[in-house]
Amino acid sequence: MNIKNRLKVMLFLQYFIWGCWLITLGGYLIKTLGFSGTDVGVIFSSKGLAAFFTPFLVGIIADKFIPAKYLYMLCHLIGAISLFYAASITDPDLMFIVMFINMMVFMPSIALSNSISYITLAKENLDTVTEFPKIRVFGTVGFIVAMWSISLLKLELSMVQLYLAAIASLVLVAYSATLPYIPVIKKQSQSWVSALGLDAFVLFKKPTMAIFFLFAMLLGAVLQITNTFGGTFLRDFGLNPAYENSLVVQYSAILLSVSQMAEIGFILVIPFFLKRFGIKKVMIISMLAWTLRFGLFAFGDPSPFGFVLLVLSMIVYGCAFDFFNISGSIFIENEVSSTIRSSAQGLYMTMVNGIGAMVGAIVSGKIVDLFTYDKVKDWQSIWLIFASYSLVLAVVFCFSFHYRPNTKTALNQ
Repeated sequence: MNIKNRLKVMLFLQYFIWGCWLITLGGYLIKTLGFSGTDVGVIFSSKGLAAFFTPFLVGIIADKFIPAKYLYMLCHLIGAISLFYAASITDPDLMFIVMFINMMVFMPSIALSNSISYITLAKENLDTVTEFPKIRVFGTVGFIVAMWSISLLKLELSMVQLYLAAIASLVLVAYSATLPYIPVIKKQSQSWVSALGLDAFVLFKKPTMAIFFLFAMLLGAVLQITNTFGGTFLRDFGLNPAYENSLVVQYSAILLSVSQMAEIGFILVIPFFLKRFGIKKVMIISMLAWTLRFGLFAFGDPSPFGFVLLVLSMIVYGCAFDFFNISGSIFIENEVSSTIRSSAQGLYMTMVNGIGAMVGAIVSGKIVDLFTYDKVKDWQSIWLIFASYSLVLAVVFCFSFHYRPNTKTALNQ
């Protein structure tokens, strides 16, 4: 098996694990365990809290002390154990603690999977801008396969989704042993900043990078909102007798998987958009897509016309996610030195899935509860608030982000 295929398998398993529970866990917690919106928001904030520091710290360790491959295996081993235990929990406070432990190892594993891919491709003298999206798309395929499996097996409201994720984690641990060895970078003489692995923080000295990281954080909040409550929103249509047996309610995870299917197409056009339009326009397109995503959610329902709006929302998600998450990762890769590759990817992960996700989970949970009347949620108002937030981000980013490309980067337009 050539190296590109080996990386595809790694990313397939990486995101299969997440796809088993990320979209459906909220419904399980609310519908099966009876947790409140605030409880669910706090539990999902564990992802943001863990990503606040662990991806960056693990990135430092991978750059300076322990080879990325072995750290990657350790992360998924601990993740498997925590997911097995989480499946037996019925208390919201304990669930938060265990999911926090799981997120402390899973979030850095995403950054590590990116770093392993970039380093391996560079060693093979392959262009990361062109090749990485074609490899990363298999992560999306893994996410889709997991979501369909959970939905078709009727596990959306069952703890079995967590057991399946745990088993997949163990499989990835075993498979990771076959990945290429990536040695740590050692220097004969270095400053105390370099010795501690804090080099990536120098990126904040550049106004352009500081603004980019700030908006990455704000977009991370948007991503967390849709992950936390998208499934619950669709299943709540079942409260209406006219919709309780609709496909939207019965197979909400499959409908949501259309978002990931759309990702496949948008991932493959990222190289063209980045080279043709540049990172600024690509990010603005992403923010406008998020606005449209939530706006379509606000007016969608299981009726024939409303169903079309829901499907369009899923398709738009592919653009919204890929054009900031994956394009941002490629942008960082092309802007930083190879000596801080893992640290920089970890820092980006911290901003998006750390601070941003933590704030997004808590605030969105509060908003959902604020617009809940007699246990019935006013989803239209909720989604319109989030749509307005995304639109404001797009306008402010347009006037505040000014990028002068590095002549060495492929993103030179």
